Order: sequence, then C-alpha cells, then structure tokens
Amino acid sequence: MLPPRRRFVVGLTASILAASRPLRAQQAARVYRVGVLRPTAAGGDETMTPGMQRALRDLGYVEGQNLAIDVRFADNKLNRLPVLAQELVASKVDVIVAVGAAAVRAAKAATSSIPIVFFGNFDPVKGGFVASLAQPGGNMTGILIAPDGTLAAKKVELLAQAVPGAKRMALLLPDDPNVAREQVSEVRKAAAGLGVDLFLIEVREGNYRAAFDKIEQVRTQLLFVASTTFFVRDRRQIIDLANRYKLPAMYEWPDQVEEGGLIALGPSRTAIYARIAAYVDRILKGANPGDLPVEQPAKLELVINLKTAKAIGLSIPQPLLLRADRLIE
Repeated sequence: MLPPRRRFVVGLTASILAASRPLRAQQAARVYRVGVLRPTAAGGDETMTPGMQRALRDLGYVEGQNLAIDVRFADNKLNRLPVLAQELVASKVDVIVAVGAAAVRAAKAATSSIPIVFFGNFDPVKGGFVASLAQPGGNMTGILIAPDGTLAAKKVELLAQAVPGAKRMALLLPDDPNVAREQVSEVRKAAAGLGVDLFLIEVREGNYRAAFDKIEQVRTQLLFVASTTFFVRDRRQIIDLANRYKLPAMYEWPDQVEEGGLIALGPSRTAIYARIAAYVDRILKGANPGDLPVEQPAKLELVINLKTAKAIGLSIPQPLLLRADRLIE
C-alpha cells in the first residue's frame, strides 16, 4: 500500500491527465471557418476558390477536418453583397476573404472586428478601405493584382504597340462601370495620350453578343477587357467573340492568353491565391490584419499568343515580341 503522500501525488497526476484529454481533443477538433464574399454567380469557370483551397491545404488546412469554407455568391447582383456579408458575420467566421471592391465595401460595413482579406484590382487607400499600404490599420489587409494603379495605362500602351496606327479602341465594362472606375480613368488618360479614340461598351445582363455587336458598329481596332471578376468567370465567351470578330484584345491574366486570348500583362493567379492563403493562415494564427502590409505582385508577365495573332490576321511587331516574357506558338 502506498504511503498517503504517494497516493496523493498519483491521484493528482491521474486527475491532471484525465482533465487534459478533453482539452487536447477540443484543440485537435478546432475547425477554422473562412468566409468568401463574391459578386459573381456560383458555378461556371471559377478558379479562385479551388486555388485558395489547394494553397490552404499546403499550409495544413483540410476541408472536412480543420477547415470549413463558406462561399457566398451575389449572383451578379451587387446590391445583395451587404446582406451576404451580414450573413457571414452572423455565422461567426474567423476571417472573410472579399473579392473585388464592391465586396470589400460590403464586408467593411458589416464588421469592424472580424479580419478581412481582400483581393482585387483597385486602390484600397483611395477606396477608404485602409489607411496605407504599409500600415492598413483596422481589421483589413489584402492582396492586389497590380503593383501600381490598375496596370491599365501600361496595358493600353502595349495593346497599341501590337497594332501600330490603330486609332479606335473599345473598353469592355460590366453592367456597373463603378466596379472598374479607376481602370476607366487610367484607360481614358492613356488612350488620349496616344491619340486613340475610346468607346465604353457595357455588357448588360451578361449579353456579350450584343456588346460585341456594338463594338463592331463603332469599328474599333483594339479591345481592352476590363479587369473584373465577372470577365474572368466569363473569359471563354469573351475570348471566343474577340477572336471571331478578329479584335486584338488585352486581357487581365496570362492564363487567359494560354486559353486563346491575344495578349495579357499580369501576375500568376496561382501565386496570388497562394498569397491570399498565406495571409489567411497568419491571421488564423493570431496576426492582426491591420499590421500586415497590403501586398502587391513582385512579378508581372507579358504573354502573347502567336497562334491567335495569326488566326485574326495580325502580325505582332518585332520590338513587342522581344519584350514578351512568353510567346505561345
């Protein structure tokens, strides 16, 4: 028989071990909830959520085990975003990933405590989302597509170089031009500086055929496809129509050129999704989003599809070919 003191120590040790088992089980069972707020409709040719899921998996977050992703789609109705943002807040997600300026605005209005990671092609300082890129402050930070402005001015310059002497350009926009307001301003200024007339063409209610009919009517020689999540989702339709109408077109992402678009200047989408996941990971581990600098891409890639150029009857000038990072043949 153990002495009283030994019995006390053994009993105390057993009690501590018993008490610690539920605690360890509770910690192991922790499921992190990531809300995603998107202006587009569910389904279609969507890459962002799967890309982020793969990147989070590489960081140790597996859906069905320690991760739950709750995606809310506005079905192309921007006025639904505030309600969807409130629903995410009510569901007590740990972090919200907001895609595009309209979704960021809705998320910001819905919560000042839940961390928000944004993703898009806009100026978050001008939009009033963060105090500065280096020190965002508040509950928000994010990943930008462009290193300076929206890249629109540089893209206009490159597109004009692809078709020397072109004097008429169409800018393809979504229903709500405010979604791409900064791009419109940059494109307008760049086109004017090159002596190129600009025509704003809106895609109303997803009717791309009608939009391209208007582009044909104004006899434009160049097409600038605005950077929006809507046009990324519908890129197949846009690429097919641009090539059918034999329009030299500038796109947002290099992989749109891999899919048949003519030219694009931008970062790797895979790399962008990985950075979003990295910020979500840091926040879930306790980082304050207001202390995480807003990231801009370190590398841009100029990609030209020579097969598409040949198909639409365009000969790309040699100086522009030499500037390209990749040529698709």
